[in-house]
Amino acid sequence: MKKYYNILIFIGLSIVIIFLYGFAAHRSSLREDKGVNVVFENGENLFVSYETVNKLLIQKLNASGLQRKENINLKQLETYLSGHEMVENAEIYLTLSGELGAIIKQRTPVLRVACDKDAYYYDTQGKRMPLSDNYSARVPITADTISEGGNNDLIVLSRIINEDDFLKKQIIAIDRLEKGEHFEYELKTRVGEQKILLGDLRRIEKKIAKLKVFYNKTMLDSTYTNYKTINLKFNDQIVCEK
Repeated sequence: MKKYYNILIFIGLSIVIIFLYGFAAHRSSLREDKGVNVVFENGENLFVSYETVNKLLIQKLNASGLQRKENINLKQLETYLSGHEMVENAEIYLTLSGELGAIIKQRTPVLRVACDKDAYYYDTQGKRMPLSDNYSARVPITADTISEGGNNDLIVLSRIINEDDFLKKQIIAIDRLEKGEHFEYELKTRVGEQKILLGDLRRIEKKIAKLKVFYNKTMLDSTYTNYKTINLKFNDQIVCEK
């Protein structure tokens, strides 16, 4: 008799657990998403604000931003946010407690174009990116543009500058000069106001190494302001003009 009694208790407890689990799952599916936890992968919300992300999600979730969890299409939200002109990638997730979260990767500008008719950035992928009312990126300026499918050396050079702490602080402008079938580049500096004649991008690592050697030496004895041009085109030497 005791054996059957224990079996009945076990069955009863199982029914209660299943009922509570089903009830909790039902309540969870009806729960409205009351907020969005936004995280910026790049570290700071420089070009896209938390408010902008929330507003975009609210618009996509039909005005109020509150929907049943079961109806939310996370992939659709990711595609929608990734289409924003300042967003490179977006990942949307939903927690068990019903909170909507977004991990946002902003586009990274590496070059600013300032010409007569327009002003904008190029990002790391060589795509046009509008200027921001929230933040002005400290990147080199150029008057040159890149036609679709055109020469991308300008972006390659800009990325190299952006990824190097010394160059990022020192280089303020890039000029691209057409030389026959190829381009050469001139850089303008922040400290010393020199013009750096870089040539084309062949042996670019060696040219940058030579440039750093030059500045390391001339900054020690404070003679870097004596030069107005630094020519890095030649192998194994730097030709400077005072």
